[in-house]
Amino acid sequence: MTPRYLGLTLASVVGGLCWLAMPPASLAADPFTAVTVAEKPAKAQKPKPAKAPKPPANTTTGESKAERDKRLLRECRGKANAGACEGFAS
Repeated sequence: MTPRYLGLTLASVVGGLCWLAMPPASLAADPFTAVTVAEKPAKAQKPKPAKAPKPPANTTTGESKAERDKRLLRECRGKANAGACEGFAS
């Protein structure tokens, strides 16, 4: 290699390494300013909406929850613990 090409090769390698070592432009400048706790405005408390009352589990049969539980215990005795009998089968 001649000294002329050696100098050009060395310069391009050094320039390439310097170019790779530079951080991206998006990281070079931070567009955001830091805000301390004392500078933050206080957030207003939102009132919580009132929850609607839950409707009865089954309004078509007219039975209460206790009556339904007793019926399921009676009807699901000895059956598989699945479907409507889940939690009531023995």
